Amino acid sequence: MAAFLEKSIGSEGFHQVIDFLSQSYIRYALTKKPEVYISFIKQFWRTAAVSIDDDGEVTITAIIDGHSKTITEAFLRRHLKLDDHDGITSIPKSEIFEQLALIGYQP
Repeated sequence: MAAFLEKSIGSEGFHQVIDFLSQSYIRYALTKKPEVYISFIKQFWRTAAVSIDDDGEVTITAIIDGHSKTITEAFLRRHLKLDDHDGITSIPKSEIFEQLALIGYQP
C-alpha cells in the first residue's frame, strides 16, 4: 500500500499534513509502490537470519531464489531514500504536540 499525497476534494483538513509529508525525507518511502512477490516474502522469512558484523552493525541475511541477500540499515536507508544520516532515536511528546499545534491540531 502506498500513500497518496495529493490534495483532493474532501481532504481540506489534511492539506497541512500533506504539505508536511510531501516535503519530508520519508516521502519516497510513503509513496513508492514496488512490486513485491509473495514467494519472495515467504523465502525471505523462511531463511532470514540476524547477525552482528565486526563493526557492530546488525545485518539480516536471507536466501531468495538461490541468492544470498544481506540487508543492513544503510541498505534500507539507501533504497527507501531516507535521507537522515544520523537517524532519529526518539521524539519527545512535547515536540510532537508542538508540531501538531503548528498545523492546527487541537487535542
